[in-house]
Amino acid sequence: MLFSSVLAQATAGQLGMLESFLPFILIIAIFWFLILRPQNKKMKAHREMVANVRRGDTVVTAGGLIGKVAKVKEDDNEIDVDLAEGVRVRVVKSTLTDVRAKGEPAPAEDKKK
Repeated sequence: MLFSSVLAQATAGQLGMLESFLPFILIIAIFWFLILRPQNKKMKAHREMVANVRRGDTVVTAGGLIGKVAKVKEDDNEIDVDLAEGVRVRVVKSTLTDVRAKGEPAPAEDKKK
């Protein structure tokens, strides 16, 4: 008698296979839509921006340097950037954070004071 009541409680308390994995599936879906998908879009946009760098564009590096592109080296994945008159540095394309086309104004910043 003791074993039959324990067995009845065990079978009544078990959930189906899908019902037990449903919370994990929901967590993975939420993780995908809130974290992975936006990050993939951002990475794709950055790759396109770096691939479309042209001579004369104004660029901002990850170190905060702002300069004009003097030469684009397609095979080395590097560019030469003029920071000031007579100052030219080589920069790896993937370290660019912003590219502004020729004549494009700097983005307006909200000043809160």
